[in-house]
Order: sequence, then C-alpha cells, then structure tokens
Amino acid sequence: MTNDDRLFPTRPYIGVSIAVVRDGLVLLAARANPPMQGVWTLPGGLVEAGEPLADAAIRELQEEVGVVAAVVGTSLTPTEIILRDEAGRLRHHFVIHPHAATWLSGEPKPGPEALDVRWVRLDDIAELETTPGLAGTLAEAISRVNGGV
Repeated sequence: MTNDDRLFPTRPYIGVSIAVVRDGLVLLAARANPPMQGVWTLPGGLVEAGEPLADAAIRELQEEVGVVAAVVGTSLTPTEIILRDEAGRLRHHFVIHPHAATWLSGEPKPGPEALDVRWVRLDDIAELETTPGLAGTLAEAISRVNGGV
C-alpha cells in the first residue's frame, strides 16, 4: 500500500498507537509525514492484514522510534481521524486503536516516520500541538499502567 492509497479513501484504515509509560512519563513522537506533519502524537501506524492489534502496536513502536515495550492494555478508547479537503471531500479516514504499555528497553530515536521524540508528563502536552484526543488517551493509558481498569 502506498500513501496515495490512503488519500481520498473508499474505506477507513485501521491503525494502532502505543502509549509507552516510563517513570510516569509517556513517549511522544512528532509526525514526519502528512497528514498532521509535525504534530505530536503516540508512535503507531497501520495494521497489516492478519496482524493482531497489539502486535502491530509493538512492531510500529520498534520501527518508528526503536523502543521495546510490553502491552498492558488494549481496550483503550479508539480515536477517529477524519479529515476533509476544502470542497468537503473525504481526504483521510483512520480509526486508531491505542494501547497502554510499559517501557522495557531502548532509548527513543527519530526514524523515517518521526521528526522528533520526547518523554512528557501528561501536564506537558497542553503546550504542544497534538493529534485529536491525545490528552484523554494518555490519561487512560497512564491509569491502565498504574493498575486502573
């Protein structure tokens, strides 16, 4: 699949993201590619055919920023990204399934899909341009990592 296949789609694309928690901080990445280039979000990407969601999240984390983590929660609230062009035509439609995880190893480094990476506190994201719903997803993930339901 090319990026062109995702532009003006005929169906939504299924994606995953992963909130990696380490010492009370969460790992964010600035998107290197459109849509939302330069915006801070969780590492993640599209699910491949036949790939379980949690496996896709772990794979995308390793590919995007070089970190290894253990998933502790997969039933976080999904996020829909629906973007339209000036004429109102559907330009992008992604349904993102976020996961909560604990850091195991690796220091994050920007890769081809991340302009920058950083560990942040939940309060820090108010100062960043982020993807829709990120604050709620982070709060939910931190709660899950800390033993919440």
